[in-house]
Amino acid sequence: MKKAMLFAVASLAPLLAGAPAWSADAAADEAERTKTVEELVVTGEITFRNRTDEAAPTLSYDLEYFQRFEPLTAGDALKRVPSVAFLSDVLESDGARLRGLDPGYTQILINGERVPGAGVDRSFFVDRIPAELIERVEVVRSSSANRSGDAMAGALNIVLRDGYTFDGGYVRAGALLFSDDRVRETIGGVFSAPVGPGRMVIGANYQGRRNPKQKFSQRFDEPGGTLDNVEIQSDTRNGEDYSLNASYDVQMEDSTLKLSGFFVRTDRLEDEDSYEYAGGRVGTADFLTYNNNNVDIQTDNWALQARYERDMAGGKTRFKLGYAALSDKQDEIEEEYEYLRDTRPFPDDDRFTGDKTRTRLEDKEFSGELSHKRDVGAAKLEFGVQYTKKDRDTDITTVRNRVTIPNPPAARPNLGAYGAYAPVVGGVNTIEEERIDPFAMLSGETGAFGWEAGVRWENTDTTIKDATAPAGARNVKNDYSFLLPSAHLRWNLSADDRIKLSVARTVRRPNFNFISPALMEAELGDNDLLGNPNLKPESAWGVDLGFERRLGTRGVAGVNVFYRDVKNLIEVASTGQEGSEGPGTFVLQPRNTGDGSVWGVEFDLSTPLTAFGLDDTGVFLNYSWLDSDVKDDFGKRRFNDQAKYVFNVGFIQDLPNWAAAFGATYRKQGRAFGRVIGEEVTTTYGADLEVFVEKRFGERYVVRLTGANLLDSKKKETFNKFTTIADQRARDFDEYELEREEAGPVFQLVARATF
Repeated sequence: MKKAMLFAVASLAPLLAGAPAWSADAAADEAERTKTVEELVVTGEITFRNRTDEAAPTLSYDLEYFQRFEPLTAGDALKRVPSVAFLSDVLESDGARLRGLDPGYTQILINGERVPGAGVDRSFFVDRIPAELIERVEVVRSSSANRSGDAMAGALNIVLRDGYTFDGGYVRAGALLFSDDRVRETIGGVFSAPVGPGRMVIGANYQGRRNPKQKFSQRFDEPGGTLDNVEIQSDTRNGEDYSLNASYDVQMEDSTLKLSGFFVRTDRLEDEDSYEYAGGRVGTADFLTYNNNNVDIQTDNWALQARYERDMAGGKTRFKLGYAALSDKQDEIEEEYEYLRDTRPFPDDDRFTGDKTRTRLEDKEFSGELSHKRDVGAAKLEFGVQYTKKDRDTDITTVRNRVTIPNPPAARPNLGAYGAYAPVVGGVNTIEEERIDPFAMLSGETGAFGWEAGVRWENTDTTIKDATAPAGARNVKNDYSFLLPSAHLRWNLSADDRIKLSVARTVRRPNFNFISPALMEAELGDNDLLGNPNLKPESAWGVDLGFERRLGTRGVAGVNVFYRDVKNLIEVASTGQEGSEGPGTFVLQPRNTGDGSVWGVEFDLSTPLTAFGLDDTGVFLNYSWLDSDVKDDFGKRRFNDQAKYVFNVGFIQDLPNWAAAFGATYRKQGRAFGRVIGEEVTTTYGADLEVFVEKRFGERYVVRLTGANLLDSKKKETFNKFTTIADQRARDFDEYELEREEAGPVFQLVARATF
């Protein structure tokens, strides 16, 4: 912590030295950036993908690109950009999977800064950020030296609105109708105006959330075998999201100051009710179990950032401080009533099992940067150091209650009290990471070429403290360093055509649950799982090669091919020790072993149909073909749960004479397969169709009706389950399950008014 305090003092020193005078010329320059609120909210124009001039391959999408379909969250918006897949439940978009890879391979940034997430794979759920906070979304396909190297698949940068986004304010209000005839409300507003020597923006949003899912499962003894039982389940997720964001920007004569922050709270109740019947016959005599599973969730994400840039020492020096925190509280109760434990139906010899689990997670990150940028001949040199201090505290405790019951569910007796909570093995720990990452990079323009080259040296000190680990292994340290070079080239073939080439080395750090040294019994089938605090990050060399063409004045089309050569893959392997369940079972442990590769082709198009005389018609299309190769204990496979493709197509038709517009998007995601010891899962999704109709009233009002999931897209999963490694190799099934999930269409009516 001493290092953190010294860094903070050093970074604040230039601020304490006083601020230069306000510049009228600077104010005029910034005013050119500021749009009227009507341009953003009540627009009669179609907005297309931005064409960026960065050397690094970056796709940029303003909120207006998504806004007419009224996305609720950043996840809803990201569904429409190239190569972003999700493995979420129907109607949800939480863990973004850039290029189809696990969310831990994708770096999520907010305003260019990392934020902590609740996932053990270090991922941040993008459905936590309301779409109303967004100015734009950037897809950064290859890493640069001045950003963290945790971006093997790439990075998604969610840029929040600042004081120069627009001038004025607006309010938004509406309602959503779900397939169970429930209505949830949505309301929000944003205001931006000059305040003192700078500009401020402040926004607030309330969103009622609901997802009324229905699931149906069939379980067999093996593929094509006997149907053992079926399960009918309702899974309703109901809650509220609250958000607040603000920023203050000051442009001075030779310096700029930006202060920003956001807060997002998610309150959610997940209510699952499951009824299981023997042999597929739904009736009293075949009633097996009733399961009631409720999870009460409150998740808070918030962050504060300060950035100060000043002309000094022959260039521009930047000081950044940030603090981001996550607080996740979950209280879960799962109660199961068994009514056919043997051949006799209830009320004979039945059982109640109840489990309560309490999860408390706190993840805090302090970050800072001191960097300098200056001209060196015809090039620009940027160098500096970035510091990060993470503290992640996990506290998971549970208690079980088990009694025999004499009655069916309609007449449940008093089932007794729960005892005291006890720690879950591997669930009570503290993980501290301290990083010091110096970097240097050169960039420049030479004729038709723009280029960037740099190197980053990431140094990480990790301390893991686990109260549930075996004695002598409860406090472990692990240190590692990585040198991460990167280079980007942009070649302008003409005013409309250009080629981009990028090469970069990146890393993926181990999952938190893998580095805890606890021993979890029967965690993978009947096999035990022992954590490995000495895991090193995976690393990869990656290449991106893309061609982009401007179409007219507003359209753009691009194609990109990519390849990642991954080393030190983290896979679970047997230690050779017998597991707690006896012969045939083993103690398994994650290890750095083997290599893998990922590759694909990405195409995107967004353009008005001007060539056909249809200036008021815009079309959007992107298609990504994705593939990979990994070798595990059972043979070759793709990277776990990587979709084979992601396809989006849509159009917007503006009707200027009627002050109206309508449009539609269609999305389809390919099959995904995942395999770990004890279980194999194949996931498929149906197609998703969304439409909107809007009517504008003057320059200040717009009303939109949108429909989502109009094809009632279904998520289907096939589970192959095995007890031991030998059984999995021999295909001796413990269970074969088919599961189908659906949620129905959602309709949203929203009105926006500017002021």
